[in-house]
Amino acid sequence: MSEICRVAQVEARLVEHRWAWAERNRAAIAENWARRRERTPAIFNGRVLMVAGTERSGDRLRAEFFAVDYAELIGWIDAGQPDPSVANGFAMGALRTADGAFILGRMADHTANAGRLYFPCGTPDLADVTPSGEVDLAGSLVREIGEETGLGTAELAVEPGWTIVRAAGLLAFMRLVRIGLRAEEARARILVHLAADPKPELSDIRIVRALADLGDAPVPPVVPAFLRDAFGRDQR
Repeated sequence: MSEICRVAQVEARLVEHRWAWAERNRAAIAENWARRRERTPAIFNGRVLMVAGTERSGDRLRAEFFAVDYAELIGWIDAGQPDPSVANGFAMGALRTADGAFILGRMADHTANAGRLYFPCGTPDLADVTPSGEVDLAGSLVREIGEETGLGTAELAVEPGWTIVRAAGLLAFMRLVRIGLRAEEARARILVHLAADPKPELSDIRIVRALADLGDAPVPPVVPAFLRDAFGRDQR
């Protein structure tokens, strides 16, 4: 099941939060991380941000983030997200081309989500926190698009407002981002960028004009939920 809402503003802040589940499961988290490192040695256990809670007030959503080890986040995910009081929250840019297609990337084999199709996104970390304690989701979104696709800020038209998609422990803060290229042109351009990167996060680019174009590729549930809503709105 997924939940979708649209808001004009998102206010995200870093807060102090004691995560009892992680404290109780430190041994299991360490064992899980060791298994993950055996499969994907390149993953790094830095500090990242998770969502402790959200509150909607009218056209505004407030989100509280807290810092955890990446190993704790991965341990929670691999255990089936057993603590529903927290969420894996991130900003995600839904790239849409001039001819109406969406562009998704296949995560490279050296990443924690190898093989999955995603819109450009990344788990926020302490570098995304401003001196005032704000979590800069808008900046994270644009930065991730640039790092993963090579598309520059001047080439992106980020639409105002946010689409919030919650599904299976994920909380995606999404914005529609239009690019002035047709789908095949955009894919070719991004593939050139990936070929020049010695260790790209993406291994391929998928053009999606309908849900069926996702094929049988693994995909986080927030992506088909967003696409189903977007294609439905196109028909209205």
